[in-house]
Amino acid sequence: MESNKYITVAYKLYTIEDQERELIEEAKVEHPFQFISGLGSALESFENQTVNLKEGDTFDFTIASKDAYGDFEDDYVIELPKHIFEIEGKFDAKAVREGSIVPLTDAEGRRLNGMVVEVKDKVVIVDMNHPLAGADLNFVGQIVESRPATAEEVQGMINMMASEGCNCGCDSCGDGCDDHQSCGEHCH
Repeated sequence: MESNKYITVAYKLYTIEDQERELIEEAKVEHPFQFISGLGSALESFENQTVNLKEGDTFDFTIASKDAYGDFEDDYVIELPKHIFEIEGKFDAKAVREGSIVPLTDAEGRRLNGMVVEVKDKVVIVDMNHPLAGADLNFVGQIVESRPATAEEVQGMINMMASEGCNCGCDSCGDGCDDHQSCGEHCH
């Protein structure tokens, strides 16, 4: 794969689960998703499909779940003690409710996001699977720009990834960022 290529793409992203196709995200030409190839800021399978395309080329490809965000793992749905969600001794019911995304830290200090499945008397059930786990991803779009990246663009992407980690926080990942240009490991 060609490294250090600055690529921007406009696309529609559909999930395919149980033969059902659903539009879940769109990056328009005015606000395309951008990445630099070879830096790990986009799914490798997405990069492989787009890196050799030229400006103006269109694409329509599907990435199997195993090559995207993996299968849904029941073991990643965990019970956490309710007291860890307390602020000044009180459970944060406003932030920790069914469907909300909660920031967590693992034993190594890495930041993770989990989705609250259910709040019970003593525990909170949290789904730690990626929101797109178990889904095949169908991308339909076009290459807006494709050229060698400048040294400044490469360094900027490295700095962004180092400061934010690979937990991008974009809409489909859970934190509400809709600026595809600032996402580290985006949903592709």
